[in-house]
Amino acid sequence: MENYPLLGKPVAMDGVLDYRGRTITKQDSGRWVAASFILVMEMAERVAFNGIMFNLITYMTGPLGESNASAAAAVTVWSGASMMLPILGALVSDSFFSRYRTIIVSAVLYVLGLGLLSLSAVLPNRSNCYSEGEETMSYAACPPTTLRVTLFYFSLYLVAFAQGGHRPCSQAFGADQFDETDSEESMWRSSFFNWWIFGLSLPMIVSPIILSYVQENVNWGIGFGIPCVLMSASFTVFLMGSRFYRCYTLKEKSSYAQISQLLATLVRIQRFSSVKFKAKAQDEHCPESSHQPRLGASEENLNTDQIEEAKGLLRLFPIWASCVGYTLVLAQYETFFTKQGGTLYRKIGSNFQIPAAGLQGLNSAVVTLTIVIYDRIAVPLARNVTGIPSGFTMLQRIGTGLLISIFVMVLSALVEIKRLETAREFGLVDEPNSVLPMSILWLFPQYILMGIATAIGNGGLQEFFYDQMPDALKSLGVALCISLFGIGNLINSFLVYVIDKVTMSITGESWFSNNLNRAHLDYFYWLVDGLNVCLFVLFILSARSYVYKKKKEICVI
Repeated sequence: MENYPLLGKPVAMDGVLDYRGRTITKQDSGRWVAASFILVMEMAERVAFNGIMFNLITYMTGPLGESNASAAAAVTVWSGASMMLPILGALVSDSFFSRYRTIIVSAVLYVLGLGLLSLSAVLPNRSNCYSEGEETMSYAACPPTTLRVTLFYFSLYLVAFAQGGHRPCSQAFGADQFDETDSEESMWRSSFFNWWIFGLSLPMIVSPIILSYVQENVNWGIGFGIPCVLMSASFTVFLMGSRFYRCYTLKEKSSYAQISQLLATLVRIQRFSSVKFKAKAQDEHCPESSHQPRLGASEENLNTDQIEEAKGLLRLFPIWASCVGYTLVLAQYETFFTKQGGTLYRKIGSNFQIPAAGLQGLNSAVVTLTIVIYDRIAVPLARNVTGIPSGFTMLQRIGTGLLISIFVMVLSALVEIKRLETAREFGLVDEPNSVLPMSILWLFPQYILMGIATAIGNGGLQEFFYDQMPDALKSLGVALCISLFGIGNLINSFLVYVIDKVTMSITGESWFSNNLNRAHLDYFYWLVDGLNVCLFVLFILSARSYVYKKKKEICVI
């Protein structure tokens, strides 16, 4: 089909089909309309996932009767696995399924996992669950049954597995709806990553408060069941937008094969360079030598694009590794920040008490406000100064987020010191269940700073790893970004486990004692921040030498 954009005739897109495998036109597909359906589903998915994660440590230390240290480790291991599985999901999607089909299969598994999780929460505990003279259940005297614990962990990891397929594909699929060779759509795509974070943060302003309140004050089964209903409804919305989606055809060579070829290319280039260097040195000593290194037949067939893609893939990893400290900070926000809040005065008025996990809503509110200010004010102003369409480079955004996260941990450690001093001052050190006469407002600044860091840093990370990957590996790029958060959680889990054992054996009191008034989260926060500072220095060094991937030729219509 010929392209007549100026005459208003339909323009068929090369290598792009609709969800049924038919030719699709540019004017009737993709863009913000298609992206909106995908975003609605992702908003519900984030509410569902975070509705579980944000208050998971409360459920595990309550109804499941686990200690603070073991619960924090279990949460971060699960969260870490959830963030690592997208790598597998992306490879499977880019190699065997389309992103559209992967999202559908993942959504079905997601709903099943959430349903089973809700079921596990309503299963009865062991018999004789009431302490003498009490009318309410004592979790210490009434441990959960093996069936309940088994079903809980099975459903929890089924959700993680489903998220592994859903999350990298949904974001990459959303970005696919904008053609990077079109000047206008290319600018929209950069803005898409900002509004993606905005959309995911918007429902999180109130949902943590509502869900955590239902979970703690009504019923955990209902609190886990609401995300299941939301996910089911959003899946229906996603299917309704199918006719608008642009589905890119799979490459003949799978992403597994392409990655293997890229890595093999790197090895061959390095080997050839080494041989060439040695031959040059030999020629300097023996000028009459006619030895010249030669590439093998396969090496001689390497094209420039393949070599550049291989080098580009290698350049991503120092940036990836240097951002782990940032995600390590986020792991505290998901676990210990919540436990801190649970010890403080949280009442508003005479009846309502803010759930400790409800402060996640403040973080989300800050994210949404920051995104609006950034996209509508900061970017246009910066664009006029720098001449860059997105206002700032992707690495500048990432670096800003990393820098702010350093101050988050400094502030968190100082607030924790104040909390411990308050416990000592009022003689509440050995009363872990007592509410400290210290307002939860003290935690607001660290949540606000974390929201700003998330809005700026996460947007840069997502755009960077999507944009800089080879075209056939875009889902893998998103998965690599998500895996950062998984690595952060896994490292955090390892640190908590080791420090808990070491400090318990040396002092007899763990830094993560079940009695937080005797714990030392402040020491742990300083340790995390020290690691973050070291990795931030590595990021600066890597960013200064990084060379961005060459853009495709943009067609201005």
